[in-house]
Amino acid sequence: SRQAAAIATEAMQAAQSGGTIATEAVAAMARIESASQKISDIIRVIDDIAFQTNLLALNAAVEAARAGDAGKGFAVVASEVRTLAQRSGAAAKDISGLISSSNAEVGAGVTLVRQAGDALTQILAASQKVAATIAEISAASGEQANGIDEMSQAVAHLDEMTQANAALAEQSAASAGSLSGRIVQLNDLVAAFRTGPEGATASPAGHGSEPARLRKLAEAAFGQTKVPAPAPRAQAAAPASRAPARKVANSRAGDAGWEEF
Repeated sequence: SRQAAAIATEAMQAAQSGGTIATEAVAAMARIESASQKISDIIRVIDDIAFQTNLLALNAAVEAARAGDAGKGFAVVASEVRTLAQRSGAAAKDISGLISSSNAEVGAGVTLVRQAGDALTQILAASQKVAATIAEISAASGEQANGIDEMSQAVAHLDEMTQANAALAEQSAASAGSLSGRIVQLNDLVAAFRTGPEGATASPAGHGSEPARLRKLAEAAFGQTKVPAPAPRAQAAAPASRAPARKVANSRAGDAGWEEF
């Protein structure tokens, strides 16, 4: 766009120079036309002088003929003067014809140069409009370039956000997978707490290993979170009097705490 603006400016300057030259040419042709008119006037004067000289020579010849032998020499001179006057008149007529033709050509040239000047003036006006339009296009192109830069930055930012969202999605998927596994483990852990009739008829040997199995399931479900092992009921209870209560807890049928869970 800048190069086009520079070319349009150069074309406008060339049109201005051409218009100036055309104006000067019109002025020069007008001066030539004026000089040709003056020359034509001078040729008319010369033609008039030749005509009058011819008349004087003719009168001199008549007077020499009247003088007889004494006027013979004067008659010869008058004849030569008459011949020169006739030649001068003929030459003046030729020059007048040439000047007239030259004046016609000069007039046509002046008309053409004026038309060329008008055309160059129109070209100059069109060049100015083109230069203004190209300047507007250049300014709009600059604004579009700035807008494209901003869009590129926005797209780059969106790309970064998309990559970050993809990473978060992967982390979410991994967390969902881990959570799904833990849910399965928790389901297994909850399934161990059965309070129905089958639990009430379970064998005492199975009740003895039930706390250890529950502790393993809890540790596997919570991963790195260390679940404190339940206090051995045998140590916390009295040696003899609390033993029946432990059996009731392991039986799952009479323990109110297990029922609430």
